[in-house]
Amino acid sequence: MAADLYGEMQLEVHPPARHRWRDYLPGILVTGIAALAAAWLADHYAAPLVLMGLLIGLSMSFLSQDKRTHAGLDLMSQTALRIGIVLVGARITAQQFAELGPLPFALLILIMLAVIIVTVASARLFRQDSHAALLAGGATAICGASAALALYSLIGDKRVDQARFTMTLVGITVASALAMSAYPVLAAEFGLTDAQAGFLIGASIHDVAQAIGGGFSFSPEAGEVATIVKLARVALLAPMLMLIAMWIGQAADGEGGKMRIPLRLPWFITGFLAVAAVNSLIAIPAPIQNAANSGAQALLLLAVVATAMKAQLALLLDQGWRSFAPIIVATLTSFLLSLAAALSL
Repeated sequence: MAADLYGEMQLEVHPPARHRWRDYLPGILVTGIAALAAAWLADHYAAPLVLMGLLIGLSMSFLSQDKRTHAGLDLMSQTALRIGIVLVGARITAQQFAELGPLPFALLILIMLAVIIVTVASARLFRQDSHAALLAGGATAICGASAALALYSLIGDKRVDQARFTMTLVGITVASALAMSAYPVLAAEFGLTDAQAGFLIGASIHDVAQAIGGGFSFSPEAGEVATIVKLARVALLAPMLMLIAMWIGQAADGEGGKMRIPLRLPWFITGFLAVAAVNSLIAIPAPIQNAANSGAQALLLLAVVATAMKAQLALLLDQGWRSFAPIIVATLTSFLLSLAAALSL
């Protein structure tokens, strides 16, 4: 069970209770209303969309005490996330890897692995759980909130509780928003070229939209490079999750638990790879691609809002400043390694 990707093996042993369609409506409706409010605030006040979704979801967490919302919140936090990850594949093409080149691509993989390893290794220094550090490091290394949601499905709420997960989401989102403003300025101070600045920003900022926005705020050329580098990180979501699943499984096996490596990928990771493959072989028409990107953003927002609603604020308030230590370590490690790699290009 330790290496069970996204709890699918557990679902086979303990299938969830069957619900009628009307049982999902209360949770779906409150999640949808909160997501619309978050989108309105983000659009009118130029605020990060995910951060608005988290804050509104947390402010409405009292609704999760009503059992009528449970089925809909579970659906939004799990199924909406998985469909959103499939649609993210529409952003990916094999050409992006070719444009990136072998050396930058190799450096990008090394940076991602190093961020995860350093963050987990530093957990003991701050008296933090290694699984919580793995969640923070993996989310920072890959693609922010969407990776955090996928990783949490992999790690499970028995290893990282809902409060710690929500705190990690908040920290990653805030760090990404700050980085979008600070990194272009730092790149200019260091005298980086457009290509170097684009690599730095694309390799170190967590959220896709903020990485691309930060790149274009430096220059159009840097924005193009940042887009390619960031999407390459998104494309590595599936293999990185597989490596982390094996890592967790080996750790559990060393502790005397059973290690089970699934012989098949979860359907949504397979779907992600399939959509990316189709997009590489056949150019998806721009209207369909735009619709897929919008759909992915909307579904991931719904998943973030529903996850925040399920959090218990009392437990969140019990989390001390050390809870943010893995996020700080991961963010600083990602920036410093990305800067060193950019200077070597």
